[in-house]
Amino acid sequence: MARRELRDDQWKRIRDLLPGKKTDPGRTATDNRKFIDAILWIARTGAHWRELPSSFGAWNSVFQRYNRWSKAGVWERVFHGLSDDPDCEYIMIDSTIVRAHQHSAGAKGGRKRRKPLAVQKAG
Repeated sequence: MARRELRDDQWKRIRDLLPGKKTDPGRTATDNRKFIDAILWIARTGAHWRELPSSFGAWNSVFQRYNRWSKAGVWERVFHGLSDDPDCEYIMIDSTIVRAHQHSAGAKGGRKRRKPLAVQKAG
């Protein structure tokens, strides 16, 4: 069994939002799931397109398809299709993922109050 980025239940939620179904005009896509797995691998790793493992297919073919889908609004359609029923599985905030600025550690802050200009000249 191939390692997947998407679980089966996640794939079932988006497969009908993607082009290339048997009911769509044109060519029927046989590898939409592998393509989505490739895009998620790129997003998760932050790797360059050229570093895409060959098990996902030729990197340039994956990139060209991603680019075509972007221009055609497919990703926006998927986003809107999933946003009606959000999966809040990964929503969490704790100190391991929220970083403070380096200068926020312990120094007394706030704006310094200055004497009015008339008092400064007199004093």
